[in-house]
Amino acid sequence: MILRARTLVTMNGPPIDNGAVVVKGNRIRAAGTLPEIAALFSGTVIDLGEQVLMPGLINAHCHLDYTMLRRAIHAPHGFTAWVQRLNAIKRSLQDEDYLAAISQGFTELRKWGTTTVLNIESFPELMSRIPPPPIRTWWFYEMIDVRKRITTEDLLDGAGIFFRKHSDWMGGFGLSPHAPYTASANLYQLASACARQDRMLVTTHIAESVEEAAMFRHASGPLYDLMRSLGRDMSDCGHGSPLSVLLGNDLIGPEWIVAHMNELDDPDFALLERTPLHIVHCPASHRYFGHQPFPMDRLRSIGINISLGTDSLASTDSLSLFDEMRAVCNQHPSISPFDAVEMATVNPARALRRPRDLGCVVPKSRADLIALPITPTAKSLYEEIVAYRRPVDWVMVNGQLV
Repeated sequence: MILRARTLVTMNGPPIDNGAVVVKGNRIRAAGTLPEIAALFSGTVIDLGEQVLMPGLINAHCHLDYTMLRRAIHAPHGFTAWVQRLNAIKRSLQDEDYLAAISQGFTELRKWGTTTVLNIESFPELMSRIPPPPIRTWWFYEMIDVRKRITTEDLLDGAGIFFRKHSDWMGGFGLSPHAPYTASANLYQLASACARQDRMLVTTHIAESVEEAAMFRHASGPLYDLMRSLGRDMSDCGHGSPLSVLLGNDLIGPEWIVAHMNELDDPDFALLERTPLHIVHCPASHRYFGHQPFPMDRLRSIGINISLGTDSLASTDSLSLFDEMRAVCNQHPSISPFDAVEMATVNPARALRRPRDLGCVVPKSRADLIALPITPTAKSLYEEIVAYRRPVDWVMVNGQLV
């Protein structure tokens, strides 16, 4: 089919007026102006009218398990208090609650034009009961070993069950040691080894809060006290930042996708210059916790690839990346609307190691597209995209309308 729209945004060059895209199966075959495409290809032309046709959005960090927790936890007095409240709520929930939450999360993601999501799955045993997802999904098997050491055999068996039964789903699978305060050095090493062996992606949370920073830098604070009370080995605390503990001991590497990175010091930036990571910033969640300003400009100045994510509804009100794009522009004057759109398309595609497959409209890329009924105004096109506030009615994933 040939899709025509008033404006085509490819994220691989300037916008194209009277643009057209050739879709064959689940791939883009060509993109250009309608006259150019019509001269080269025959087929049914579907005119989307006065709309902007663009790549579907990519949510680079999400926890769909907690979709039912919107506004369930009032703004906490500290990150540790929030963790304790979240865990208390989780103990009151059943499998059916989480299955319903995941389904609701997919509905909300699609509503706001997200066609790919990187989801941290805390309950992999539920996978056998989850139907194929309606959008492209990378499922990251979350791992925590505060109370029980995870062996190589445990990890391989769990990952095998988690991944191989669903190898035909859109997207992929990966591993997620939760964070340096809940996952041991051994677990990070195992995750890295398994990821290299099976060519999987790896993600983790690092330096999310001032309390995590205090735990590792000073061996003190509420999070330190909580982890010690749970029987965690605290010998890695008091020797530097959480990032230095991981990078300094070669527990993570440049292929890792890292969420948050809010609490960084000068030595951390020196480490990142030598070993750049893919970083995911969640502006609305960041605002909810009242973290110190995210070091956006300094990270960009050393060439770090930064994407946007929503995190979970336990710490934000929406799974809309349009909200996150507006938030990042409001919080960081150096970020242009075009930069924000890149952070929800091109940049997460790079983090997924699919820079010509997702997040853009080019020959051979996946046919993951959205159309927005944006009318011409005095604003720039990218300002109009970032300002968009209505549900997205037209969404295509893998060449199919959803």
